[in-house]
Amino acid sequence: MAGGSGTRLWPLSRQDRPKQLLKLFGGKSLLRLSFERLCGLLPPERIYVIAGRPFLPAIATELPELPLANLMGEPCPRDTAPAVGLAACLLAQRDPGGTMGVFSADHIIEPVEAFRETVAKGFAAAEQHADALVTFGVTPTSPHPGYGYIHIGRRLDEGVYEIAEFKEKPDLPTAGMYVDSGEYYWNAGMFVWRVATILAAFDQHQPEMARDLRAVADDFHDAAKAGAMLQRFSRIARISVDFAIMEKVDRVICVEMPCRWLDVGSWPSLPDIVEPDAAGNTVAAPRCATLDAHNNILVSETGHLIAAIGVEDLIIVHSEDATLVCHKSEAQRIKDLVEHLMKNR
Repeated sequence: MAGGSGTRLWPLSRQDRPKQLLKLFGGKSLLRLSFERLCGLLPPERIYVIAGRPFLPAIATELPELPLANLMGEPCPRDTAPAVGLAACLLAQRDPGGTMGVFSADHIIEPVEAFRETVAKGFAAAEQHADALVTFGVTPTSPHPGYGYIHIGRRLDEGVYEIAEFKEKPDLPTAGMYVDSGEYYWNAGMFVWRVATILAAFDQHQPEMARDLRAVADDFHDAAKAGAMLQRFSRIARISVDFAIMEKVDRVICVEMPCRWLDVGSWPSLPDIVEPDAAGNTVAAPRCATLDAHNNILVSETGHLIAAIGVEDLIIVHSEDATLVCHKSEAQRIKDLVEHLMKNR
């Protein structure tokens, strides 16, 4: 899944250049890193990317090995449940007895070999337990109130469990209790299931959405029906696959993923990716100078010099046409700022 514009990474991430295409990570985009992780498991012809239609040309350029027929363009953004459901409907046309994995293009996961071994175990679990949906739980390294959690139940195999319940993002004390118990994993939003099983789950728990998704898939390759397809897809509710399906089905299996996992969703996550300097400043800029500046995040995509004196806990991000300055504690409001700019441009 490579949809979404990543507004919390503004001003570098924009509607015409989403975060998964930004090259802040050793010269490679998040999309490229995700693709290379999966290429160790599957050949490119068995990897598909679903994203907004305006992003497809840039994605094709970023992933030249990917067959163009494997690019699935969402008619419009509708969150992860419609994206997953549409992908499943399209895959069912090609291989109705197949098994599919769902992975986000904005994650960093290390080590890659452990990721591949875990995903292979997930595919095996989906084949063995054909009636179940399989998700992956990342071993938590600390209490994190920004993540959802998976409460595991009965052990089925080494590192494989039935799920007792999903927990939404907790407060910090509750997250600490989860981690201390050893019975909870971070919900990484990665899945494996048989195509027929996930479509049956949509039929049972989201029947109206399922009907619309099948109709969209039937018209997907007919350019003459693009308008009707857009109209039908745009009326589908915006809802995540977690709320629409995962929290409603009878049987979900969790496979433990013993990896370092980062959901690159906002600027405060950058210090987990780029090592801070001795003063705690995280610098992703060609030219930067600091004096008595501590624990800042300093980013530039141009040769523009960023200079910081006597400040701390700031986020400063410079792009070709905009500069963001905000306190780290206000980072979640960047999305609100972008919405304000869109309304008042």
